[in-house]
Amino acid sequence: MKRRLTASETLSVTSMLFGLFFGAGNLIFPAYMGQASGRNMLPALVGFLISGVGLPLLAVASLGITHSDGVLRLSGKVGKVYSYFFTCALYLTIGPFFAIPRCFTVPFETGVAPVVPQGVPPRLALFLFTLLFFALMLWFSLRPGKILVWVGKLLNPLFLLVFAWIMVTALLHPLGSAAAVEPAPEFAAAPLARGILEGYNTMDALAGLAFGIVVVNVITSLGVKEPGDVAICTVRSGASACLLMALIYGVTVLVAAQSRGVYPVAENGGAALSVIARHYFPGAGAYLFAAMIFFACLKTAVGLITSCSEAFEQMFPGRLSYKKWVVLFSVASLAFANVGLTGIIQLSIPVLMMLYPLAMTLILLSLTERFFGAEPLVYRLVTAFALVCACGDFLAALPAGVRGALRLGGVIAVFARVLPFFSLGLGWVCPALAAFCLALLLRRGKKSA
Repeated sequence: MKRRLTASETLSVTSMLFGLFFGAGNLIFPAYMGQASGRNMLPALVGFLISGVGLPLLAVASLGITHSDGVLRLSGKVGKVYSYFFTCALYLTIGPFFAIPRCFTVPFETGVAPVVPQGVPPRLALFLFTLLFFALMLWFSLRPGKILVWVGKLLNPLFLLVFAWIMVTALLHPLGSAAAVEPAPEFAAAPLARGILEGYNTMDALAGLAFGIVVVNVITSLGVKEPGDVAICTVRSGASACLLMALIYGVTVLVAAQSRGVYPVAENGGAALSVIARHYFPGAGAYLFAAMIFFACLKTAVGLITSCSEAFEQMFPGRLSYKKWVVLFSVASLAFANVGLTGIIQLSIPVLMMLYPLAMTLILLSLTERFFGAEPLVYRLVTAFALVCACGDFLAALPAGVRGALRLGGVIAVFARVLPFFSLGLGWVCPALAAFCLALLLRRGKKSA
C-alpha cells in the first residue's frame, strides 16, 4: 500500500533534519566569514552554499535515491574493507572526536562564559555547564524513538525563535554597509574557493551521509514502507531543510558583514554573534545569544550521538547495545571537549581535508551510477585517485610546526606542482574527474572485448 508523508509530517521531519544539521559550526563559521569577506561576501557565500548546503542535500539524496540504509552500505560499493574504514572515520569525526566536543565548547566559550557571575571560578562554571549539557544530551539520546519530538518539535523551534528575534532586529537596524568593508587577505584573492573550504568546517556533507539512517528510520516509523516512497520523502525533507539552511546562512553572513561598520573582525564567529546580540539587546543580548547557541548545539549533539550509536550497533552486531554505544560516545565526547574550541578546530581541519574528497566522490558517484551501471571498477578507481590527493590535502593542512618537524615541505611541494588547484584545497577535483573518465573508457573496452 502506497503511503506518503502528510504536509504536517513532512514539516516535522524537515524541522528534525534541519535541527540535526544546524549546530555549532553552522553559526560560527558563516558569521566569521561574513565579517572577514566584507565586500566579497557574495562569492564567498556562494562557495559556502556549495559545500555547506549543496553537498549535504546531495548526501541525503544519495541515500534516498540508492535505497541505502546507511553509509556502510553506500561505501560498500567501493569494497568491504574500505566501507568499514570510511564509515568508522566519518562517524568518529562527526561524533566523539570533533563535532560533538565542539557542541560542548562553543556554547560555553561564546555564550555562557560571558554571562557567568563574577566570583564564580571559571573551572567550576565549565564543570557545571558540561555536566548539564552531558546529562541532557544523554537523556535525549537514550530515547531515539522520540527524536522527531525532541529535535523537530521542541529544540529546533526554540532555536529558530531566538535566532529570528536577533537577526530580524539586526536586519531592520544595520550597523553598516557590507560593500564598504575591505575583505581580509584570505578572502581577497579567491573568495569563492575560500567559501567552499569554510563550508567544509560545518561537516554537513559528512553529517548528511550519517543522518540518513536517522531520517529513513523516522520516515518508516511513520508508516512509509515502500522504498520508492521512502526515497521521495527523504529527498523532499532534505531539500526543504537545506533551503532553510541556505536562508539562515545568507542572513547570518549579511548581518555579520554589516557589523564591520562598527566592530572589527572577531576572533571567531561565536564572538562576532555574541557582540551583535549584545549590541541590539543591551543586558539581555548576552543571555539571548547564550540560549540560541545552547539550543543549536544541544539538538545537533543529540542527533550525532543517535546516528553514531545506531551506525556502530549496525556495523558491529552483538558487541554493544545501542544504549551502551550512547554512553560510550557521550563520555568520549566529554573527554575530548577538554581540548578546547581552538584545539578542536585545529585538529579537525586536516582530517576534514582528507575525508571531504572521499565523501564528495562517493556522493556524486552514487547519484550518477545509473550511467555506468554501478560498476565497482568506477567506484574503486575514482576513490583511489581521490584518496591519494586527499593525503596531500591532509599533509598541507597540518599545523606548521608538525609539517616542519616531519619535514613534509618537499612532499607537499610535489603535490602542489602536480595537482591543479592544490593551493586552494581542491587538488583532488581534476584527478578524480580524470579517473572517472578513465574508468568509463576501461569499462567500455571490457564490455566490447
